[in-house]
Amino acid sequence: MDFSWSKRQTELYQKALAIAENELFEEASSEREPQEFPKQKWERCSQFGLMGLSLPPSYGGLGLDALTSAYVFEAFGKGCSDRGLLFSAAAHLLATAMPIAEYGQPDLQKAILPQLATGQWIGANAITEAEAGSDIIAIQTTAQEQDGYYYLDGQKSYVTNGPIADVIVTYAVTNPQAGYLGISGFVVEKDRPGIILGEAFEKMGLHSAQAGWVRFENCRVPKSNMLGKPGEGATIFKRSMQWERAVLFAFYIGTLDRQLETTVAFARKRKQFGKALIKHQAVAHRLADMKLRLEQARLLLYKACWALDQDEGAVLDVALSKLAVSQAAIQSSLDAVHLHGAEGYKADGEIEAMLRDAIPSTIFSGTSEMQRDLIANYLEMGIA
Repeated sequence: MDFSWSKRQTELYQKALAIAENELFEEASSEREPQEFPKQKWERCSQFGLMGLSLPPSYGGLGLDALTSAYVFEAFGKGCSDRGLLFSAAAHLLATAMPIAEYGQPDLQKAILPQLATGQWIGANAITEAEAGSDIIAIQTTAQEQDGYYYLDGQKSYVTNGPIADVIVTYAVTNPQAGYLGISGFVVEKDRPGIILGEAFEKMGLHSAQAGWVRFENCRVPKSNMLGKPGEGATIFKRSMQWERAVLFAFYIGTLDRQLETTVAFARKRKQFGKALIKHQAVAHRLADMKLRLEQARLLLYKACWALDQDEGAVLDVALSKLAVSQAAIQSSLDAVHLHGAEGYKADGEIEAMLRDAIPSTIFSGTSEMQRDLIANYLEMGIA
């Protein structure tokens, strides 16, 4: 691994950070209801190229590798206060556009990827169901083949971007007897008869990320809209999660970076018992722990993205990274709230918002327990 950044990578980071700080930062709000989708912010991010970072230039993307894409998301995470927006952008790119770019048929790619790369269309990934989350084999949505089409039936829950999606990547059972090899992936445009998009529901954090259920009722989809071959859906989904778990979590690294800077500045300014907070050993040690978590998580994430780019089967590296970043996001956010005292607990403060946005990081894209299982499996096999 090379720990230096190229001139282009540095320029992309600095440009992204400037846009995020100057155009996408707003004071936190105490509003708890789902916010309206930030269309203008989405368009500004699209103008930069965020929605197509890792997509091929032939389809309007920037053609960046996973590591560079993560570095850009880190910059946005440091400067942008709307982490719901960044979560939506990452789901759009990594779990929707990338599977189409890697497994879609050429005509399907030509029809959809340019719209996704420019942000004109919004993409959603629909996998989770009432009784199936990380356990993809448990999904109940079916796809029956007939006369050159597949007919989808079932309901997906917790679909990020679902209420506003123009195109959805979803997964359904095409061969119930085949288990893991009986699941296939499909691309479904929002205007196809039989697809119903639910309204956004209320969440603890990541408010501007619109999430809701998606239902398929005898939804007819052309065979050409299948991703890969019949039965490759579970493999395709696993690949998309590698991209998401590695690259998406980079915006949390950026958030942790700003969180630490903000907390250190507060500890320098705030005085207790005649001296600055940072001069008290208990406070200084807590800040040191926040710095340690940040750097550990950052290095693990860079390594995971590098391994993904090397096509080295980065499952272990990605699991370690995802676990480290999400755990750091929660613990350091708790520390930041504690060190800010009453200011950190105020419902309309940035520090409190960071904690709420950190909580779901241990749940989506595979829970922390699932990441530990993956890590333990590698240890058991003696290849870690």
